[in-house]
Amino acid sequence: MPNTTHFGYETIPEDDKVRKVAGVFHSVAAKYDIMNDVMSAGLHRIWKAVTIAHAGIRPGFKVLDIAGGTGDLAMAFAKKAGPTGEVWLTDINESMLRVGRDRLLNTGLPIPISLCDAEKLPFPDNYFDRVSVAFGLRNMTHKDAALAEMQRVLKPGGKLLVLEFSKVWEPLQKPYDVYSFSVLPWLGQKIAGDAESYRYLAESIRMHPDQETLKSMMQAAGLDRVEYVNFTAGVAALHTGIKF
Repeated sequence: MPNTTHFGYETIPEDDKVRKVAGVFHSVAAKYDIMNDVMSAGLHRIWKAVTIAHAGIRPGFKVLDIAGGTGDLAMAFAKKAGPTGEVWLTDINESMLRVGRDRLLNTGLPIPISLCDAEKLPFPDNYFDRVSVAFGLRNMTHKDAALAEMQRVLKPGGKLLVLEFSKVWEPLQKPYDVYSFSVLPWLGQKIAGDAESYRYLAESIRMHPDQETLKSMMQAAGLDRVEYVNFTAGVAALHTGIKF
């Protein structure tokens, strides 16, 4: 029997997950940024701004943005790292990466880009000062393997930042469920012409580890001083950890 994993609430063979997740993002790539603004009422921009502040990028830093999609974090990191820095934008999805590449070129930031799997990063050990993944870990088949790879490529003293949807405050769970499973697919259909991809988004959030579980997973991957901060009553959370 093949190993299985979750695709939202569906149980599927592990080998099928990358293909099915790719189908979601090929479908929504062109409208991805618009949908992020609409479905979060612009809050994702605040969450990312706080993530950028926590990253503490300085001139000359080497930074890896994993599952960076349309490139908003990579763009901010590149501006802070400056001409002496090295910022990589990576994603496993070609459609998303193409959008990110075009945005970066249009803003005069031709940073290196790589189509790669976060579970098998094509970078040497102890290379980056910072590694980030925003709203991408949730879609990875083997999250423990991906976190171990992120830890591997970090320099000693380097920081990993994981921004992801998380466990919402319990009193808000019922209205959040109504929004996630009724409003969100409707918005996806109206704006991106794809209700199913946003239904998967809602399901994948529920299947993702909660704040404390993800903290434990990062510690198991070899990261120290793992902390997290909740955004918007736990709708999202930023986890950080240091490699020693």
